[in-house]
Amino acid sequence: MDIAERYIRLAHAIDAHAPGFIDGYGGPEAWADRTVRDPQTLRAEAQDLRARVQGVPEAERRQWLEVQTRAMHTMTRLLSGEKMPYSDEVRGLYDIEPRRADLQALEANLRTLEAVLPGQGTLTARKAALRDRVTVRPEDLLRVAEPILAELRARTHDRFGLPQGEGFRIGLVSGQPWGGYNWPLGNLQSRIDINTDLPVTLTALPDLMAHEGYPGHHTEHSTKEAELVRVRGWHEHHLQLLNAPECVVSEGVAVNALDAVMTRDEVREWLTGDLATVAGLNPEDVAAAIRVNVATSTMKGVSGAAAMLLHEDGAPEAEVLDFLQRYNVVDETHARKNLEFITQPHLRAYIFTYAVGSDLVRGFLAGGGQAAFGRLLREPLTPGQLASVQPAAGGSPATPQT
Repeated sequence: MDIAERYIRLAHAIDAHAPGFIDGYGGPEAWADRTVRDPQTLRAEAQDLRARVQGVPEAERRQWLEVQTRAMHTMTRLLSGEKMPYSDEVRGLYDIEPRRADLQALEANLRTLEAVLPGQGTLTARKAALRDRVTVRPEDLLRVAEPILAELRARTHDRFGLPQGEGFRIGLVSGQPWGGYNWPLGNLQSRIDINTDLPVTLTALPDLMAHEGYPGHHTEHSTKEAELVRVRGWHEHHLQLLNAPECVVSEGVAVNALDAVMTRDEVREWLTGDLATVAGLNPEDVAAAIRVNVATSTMKGVSGAAAMLLHEDGAPEAEVLDFLQRYNVVDETHARKNLEFITQPHLRAYIFTYAVGSDLVRGFLAGGGQAAFGRLLREPLTPGQLASVQPAAGGSPATPQT
């Protein structure tokens, strides 16, 4: 049996015990075998697959499969009842180190926010009031997103190319722990869902569309399917796993996607100009929201720190909610949505893919720019490979997008 078929069959067997482990699949239906086997059997199969991967002749393919199958083995250990520290769970699934927040830096960010936020009252109230003034109504979201996607697609096509026949559909959902999601469907197609449970601001919409669509998740998945599956015959890339190192790279690509096609000044001009007009919002409010986004751009590790408090330290839920409210500067409703994410079985360790993946990709881009981003869209790179080429201390990774 081919290594890709073994990999895909084992993934589906794991998913039969842990639905959601597979994020997307577009390969042969016969390989999507969900015959239930006990976790100990799956654990032995995962160990055997790890050994077989060592015989893959192509180094690039082998290195990627090594970390992916290590994650599968970690999943089978968890399914078989093995107890492991939360940090080891993160390392085993994602090939990265979980991070704790720098509380002094977070407090400094709050002081910066105090100076930037307009209005009177608490930080949370002032931030919420500004957010409400730049929120796009759910009934307007798809209309406002349309010109954003058109511009992002054109720029992505010009800079990186797009596979012929790629595409996605977009819709609105509710009752989810995330803000947006890209579902790979195979055959170069995706479905993008936007969650309307919480407000979607105009200032967040270009980043969201870049993250999920162009040149983020959809672009990466369709490009790798076209080049790795259809050209090289590496059929394991028919499959996307949620709890595996590929997500660290994928989220790093998506978090940096808008930067890859637009400068900060271009985004600011776009938001306060044409997009504010399309959305029917006050450009001055939009400009103020952009300044707040800049002030909070370094607070991205709050949710991961909260996950460490909850799962590593055993802090009570009330303490974790207070932490999220204070450092994300949100009310209890928003904090509970954050908490919902980090308590989901498949997402509790996933939270670190955003901040760690973002930093790894920024470091990789610092030395290679546009060509390096193109490699990330086309090549099966691992978190460890990105970590090995980070800039030296004092280097200048790419600037966070607002």
